[in-house]
Amino acid sequence: MNTTLAPLKPTDRFGGFAQLLHWLTAILVLAAFSTGLGGPEQHVYAASRDFDRQLHETLGMAVFVLAIIRVIWMRLDSRPAQQAVSRLLHIGAKSVQGLLYLLLFAVPMTAIAGAWLGNHPIILLGGVELPALFGDAHDLGQSIAEIHTWLGDAILWLAGLHAVAAIYHHVILQDQVLETMLPRWLKVWRPGNRQ
Repeated sequence: MNTTLAPLKPTDRFGGFAQLLHWLTAILVLAAFSTGLGGPEQHVYAASRDFDRQLHETLGMAVFVLAIIRVIWMRLDSRPAQQAVSRLLHIGAKSVQGLLYLLLFAVPMTAIAGAWLGNHPIILLGGVELPALFGDAHDLGQSIAEIHTWLGDAILWLAGLHAVAAIYHHVILQDQVLETMLPRWLKVWRPGNRQ
């Protein structure tokens, strides 16, 4: 096991803006999940739950906007060199990453479609309203809202798997995969170092 890895150069890390987008997305996904109302339509759209629903919808829309920004930024920004890993780990990492990006779009889009098909506007904090753009198809809206709930659970499980994989790389493989998404100023403990 290699515990004397050289410090990463700036070109060996994701840029500061990419790191900010990554960690902000992670925080917002967790916050949106934890503020999800769940349950029957009468519960979700009860007047007593307006603030909770608006907070959840605002966080979800923020995730959606960040996902768009991340995809654009990924096309413009340089990426660090790939770390040498087995073919199986590489395929697994790319699959999880692809699914996470897919879910970053699918979760908010199913929320929007489910609400609009149920003839409910999306109302963000501050009273910003995105009126329903589709005709009323209540049953379809309810079905899509259920899919939204399942996808919300799935993104949390996948994000957890992603985090466990980063820790596995750091502790077991003792490579620098985790450090590529951490700021330079953050001193990271390395297994085998007693400092």
